Amino acid sequence: MSLEVATPPVPEIPTEGAPAERRGEIASLLQEGAWADGFETWASSTRVTAAQWTIVRELRLLGQFAFFWDEFADRVGYHAPGIPEDWRERSIHPAVTSWETVSSINAGLTELGQAVSETLKAEYITWESSYEPPSDLPEF
Repeated sequence: MSLEVATPPVPEIPTEGAPAERRGEIASLLQEGAWADGFETWASSTRVTAAQWTIVRELRLLGQFAFFWDEFADRVGYHAPGIPEDWRERSIHPAVTSWETVSSINAGLTELGQAVSETLKAEYITWESSYEPPSDLPEF
């Protein structure tokens, strides 16, 4: 399955709430094409429907993505947005009427974050992690 939609604008990297290390560099790489490439990869295989994508856009969820460098794991970490558990009480959107819709959107956004994260690491990031584990860790 795929989602045939235009690539949305790159989300702005938040200035608070996510690790600051390499935030500016990641934001630049997203602008240089990592967001578009990751989105294209994700859209080619996502199970998110066009109707669900409309909900994502109308709720402006994409602007809530956060990407950051995770030095310890030598990867790009991310925080994916989602529809909150109290969506019924809050009447979040008229088309959000089932847990199936909520779960599909939330899972899809997590998968989008993963696709962009992997694209950044594999195709855009040229730096190496400088993390050195302690020498006294036990071997397994």
